[in-house]
Amino acid sequence: MPKKTIGRLDKADFPTLDLNDINIKIDTGAYTSSIHCHKFYEEDAALKCLFYDKEHPNYNGKKIVFKNFTTAKVKSSNGVVQQRYKVKTSIILFGKKYKIYLTLSDRVDMKYPILIGRKFLSKKFIVDVNLKDLSFQNKIKTGITPNSTN
Repeated sequence: MPKKTIGRLDKADFPTLDLNDINIKIDTGAYTSSIHCHKFYEEDAALKCLFYDKEHPNYNGKKIVFKNFTTAKVKSSNGVVQQRYKVKTSIILFGKKYKIYLTLSDRVDMKYPILIGRKFLSKKFIVDVNLKDLSFQNKIKTGITPNSTN
């Protein structure tokens, strides 16, 4: 299957998180993908997360509970290794639904709430840093809804 071209920035849907048109940054320098999580804690054998981003009303104050989660060591952009929670969810790009693992991170000082790393991009996408919003433009133009899982 040919790889799809994606730009350096886009908007994606995360149906299991009930988040739509969320700004994402494509980062081939990052191995893992991460999502901004305002607050998270373990309680009753579950991981409870509070998502917040002032630019996205659907991302504002939403609490999500993950019954299945793990932890992973992640080296941040400043070189510091952190132990982070990792959750499995889905992302829709170009009308196609994919499984994705996201580490939870405090990205409050970052411009984009979600960073997509090369572990997810590998074998699916080619990144053209001169382009942006290709998937979002495709969504608006075609109105395609997801019908397959990868």
